[in-house]
Amino acid sequence: MRRVLAMVLAGLVVLSGCSGSGDSIADQARAGDNRGYISGDGEIVRYAPDERLEPLTLAGDTIDGGQWDLADHAGDIVVLNKWGSWCPPCVKETPDLVKAWDQIQDMDDVTMVGLNFRESAATGLAFAERSGMTYPSLEDEDGILPLELQGRAQATPTTLVIDGEGRIAAVVSGPLSAATLLGLVEDVRATE
Repeated sequence: MRRVLAMVLAGLVVLSGCSGSGDSIADQARAGDNRGYISGDGEIVRYAPDERLEPLTLAGDTIDGGQWDLADHAGDIVVLNKWGSWCPPCVKETPDLVKAWDQIQDMDDVTMVGLNFRESAATGLAFAERSGMTYPSLEDEDGILPLELQGRAQATPTTLVIDGEGRIAAVVSGPLSAATLLGLVEDVRATE
């Protein structure tokens, strides 16, 4: 019986290895290459005001020991970037996020927050300080905060632009440039 079960399982493994192109999220997860992240393809999705889901509730400790709550930013557009220092695309996009943050700070109705995903607050803080990230980042070593993001932050990195009502207005799955981020912010500001 064990031999039959082992043969069936081996056959399933062979068949599963032959299915798909290796580009899907499921294929990346099965690859077992220890990358530690599911990469996004850079897809940008915008939601018209009447297509946006219910407002988010998101709050928690920050990597520097503070507190952050989306409710404290009601009426503001919030840029939320899910990142980790262990994620090569996140590291690559960080200078663009810092550059965008420099401009966002001059906007009265826009703020920015990171979501440091699946690493300790100390590790995230060390990377943030080395990289010049001065905006707050939520600590999420357990990886549970994306559950609050309506299934729209599967990849790391993912950037969300949240409207003044707390609803997701735009999503970029994968790394982005400062120009792209600022353009999305302006698009959302135009609908407020």
